[in-house]
Amino acid sequence: MLRSVAALVVPAVAPFEFGTLCEVFGTDRTEEGVPPIEFRVCGPEAGRPLRMSVGATVTPEYGLDGLQGVDLVAVSATKAREFDEASLEALRAAARGGATILAICSGAFVLGEAGLLDGRRCTAHWMHTDELRRRYPLADVDPDVLYVDDGDIVTSAGTAAGIDACLHIVRRELGNSAVNVIARRMVVPPQRDGGQRQYVEQPIPSCSADRLAPVLEWVIERLDVDHSVAELAQQARMSERSFARRFVSETGTTPHRWITQQRVLLAQRMLEDTDMGIDAIAARCGFGSGALLRHHFRKAVGVSPADFRRTFRAVSINPVVSPIAGQ
Repeated sequence: MLRSVAALVVPAVAPFEFGTLCEVFGTDRTEEGVPPIEFRVCGPEAGRPLRMSVGATVTPEYGLDGLQGVDLVAVSATKAREFDEASLEALRAAARGGATILAICSGAFVLGEAGLLDGRRCTAHWMHTDELRRRYPLADVDPDVLYVDDGDIVTSAGTAAGIDACLHIVRRELGNSAVNVIARRMVVPPQRDGGQRQYVEQPIPSCSADRLAPVLEWVIERLDVDHSVAELAQQARMSERSFARRFVSETGTTPHRWITQQRVLLAQRMLEDTDMGIDAIAARCGFGSGALLRHHFRKAVGVSPADFRRTFRAVSINPVVSPIAGQ
């Protein structure tokens, strides 16, 4: 049962993610049937302002002793990478005392410095996952998901994914009725499908080899037809063995996987920019059937083509304006 939450603020805290914690856990919604939650804003020293990542400060009402005895300690995103030992020890003590620890986005670095991610599955914004792996090699970092629930450690990807993680905790601890009330007030879905792979920009890989670059361009212009390694090697005027070895060296992947990736990228653009059906897009991209497109698309992007289109479809010239919830 979630009865108390402490938001630990550290220097360079991000305002949106901190605001998410305040909105989900700190807003009184008892009149709408949500159980009361005691909410504390805690920092290294009560009453001492901390500079945020923008031109503003936040002044915690509680010191680090406010982390004691709460059900959930939540750490917002931060641009900082070094943290005072007192805050880290208070976080460790809260974990030892049985609190669930939540980190939004780069707040995972605070948990990493405290040693709480060792041997644990976790995530962060896709821009930070490589750094998170480098700094904390014992952590099991998953870059593809919106959030990870590893029991008493919950971590989320960036920005809006923090909302997903917070609502997930509400659902886990207080049930669907409570999360539906909060989500409705925030005008967000109570639960999103997919992972953050669908939000990661995937540029076409560059290739510095003079003999391969023209072949890659030639393939991209002909993704709707099949290509064998023998055909590509002939196009590059190389033996099949030399071509395959050079291709992996220059692109980091095999010809088959590279072509599949380009087909998925083309499908993404067509889903965003056209009204073509799935079968027609599959034919244009060289997948042959809608079923094969769905298989490779979900494997690469993490969601179905239909879900991707709903999320990223270009807005029409005369969009329909939805009424504000509750009006």
